[in-house]
Amino acid sequence: MKSHKLLMIPGPIEFDPAVLAAMSVPTSAHADPTFIQTFGEALEKLRIVFQSPSGQPFVVAASGTFAMDVAVANLVEPGDRVLLLNIGYFSQRFGEILECYGAKVTQIQAEIGSRPDPQQVEDELKKGGYKALFFSHVDTSTGVLNDVPTLARLARQYGALCVVDGVCSIAAEELRMDEWGVDVAVTASQKAIGVPPGLALWMVSPQALEVRRKRKTGVPNYYGDWLRWLPVMQAHEARRFDYFATPAINLIGALNVSLSQIVAEGMENRYARHRKLSRAFKAAMQALELDQIPRSEEIAAHTLTAVRYPKGIQATEFLPRVAQEGVVISGGLLPAIKHEYFRVGHMGVIGLSDLIGTISAIEHSLYSLGYRFALGSGVAAAQRAYRDGELL
Repeated sequence: MKSHKLLMIPGPIEFDPAVLAAMSVPTSAHADPTFIQTFGEALEKLRIVFQSPSGQPFVVAASGTFAMDVAVANLVEPGDRVLLLNIGYFSQRFGEILECYGAKVTQIQAEIGSRPDPQQVEDELKKGGYKALFFSHVDTSTGVLNDVPTLARLARQYGALCVVDGVCSIAAEELRMDEWGVDVAVTASQKAIGVPPGLALWMVSPQALEVRRKRKTGVPNYYGDWLRWLPVMQAHEARRFDYFATPAINLIGALNVSLSQIVAEGMENRYARHRKLSRAFKAAMQALELDQIPRSEEIAAHTLTAVRYPKGIQATEFLPRVAQEGVVISGGLLPAIKHEYFRVGHMGVIGLSDLIGTISAIEHSLYSLGYRFALGSGVAAAQRAYRDGELL
């Protein structure tokens, strides 16, 4: 028996015991040589995870929303035209942040469960004058997956920076920053990176850093100015001390442990494992005849699944019932359909046994609330899909 309920939400996720153990060691001074070594190692490993040898990694005590905020604060000046692709709640948040900093925002709004047609994006970029293209890789509210390589190519083709919210994707969904031409990608520690909440992580291309350096106006965010943090990151990667604000020492120690595990697994293996787990869970939901928010398999994220309730099942009854089975899952988030669906995260250290336990809890809860199906059909479908994935 676990000593806690299995956490199967789209973040925070379950954390490896070695990562949690790193949180419990006595806190060192931030100028301690051992910590400087740890921080430097973590920064180097982030280049592997983001697949960006040429980029500049940043690790700052904050949230994923902060990483989104400072991407805008550093790149956008009042009056700049930007294009935003809206596929859900966190895409809308990007839009709100852009407006806070004075951007002139054009949005391409996808229908719920869909993503923008690349031709529509190209037609808009062709009009010219866009400084940057902003979008979410995975929108956690809908489980929709954007086509990053295609969108990054279009941004580059039409002279716009490509800025990606990868909070619910990085370290699980395929992302090749340098190869694809992504200029900024942001994430947070508590999702596929596999570290308790508290760290904002982002990678910046040389081109994006140059845009920051050439700003005509100052960055209206003191704590988030990239150039205040840049000497700190460069120094630690070179195993030297520098200071701007006190780093989250224990969290960075935990980050280095988690990144070591990710790098040891290998990014290709990690992408494949998340695809396999996702197929297994989605096969289970299909076997239970439950629809999903994404309108096709092609555009569905591999880090979470957004599932519509069957007729007659209410979130207020269902979610507590699943929790009684020892599993915590999330309700809906997108306001227009908030009460119509639930979300299950399956990223990081989650394995098949966790997935099967979650599916079983969902089955028992649905059945106890009056939804009828062949008990065990979801579990069986997941096992078949997972086995078939191993044979590919």
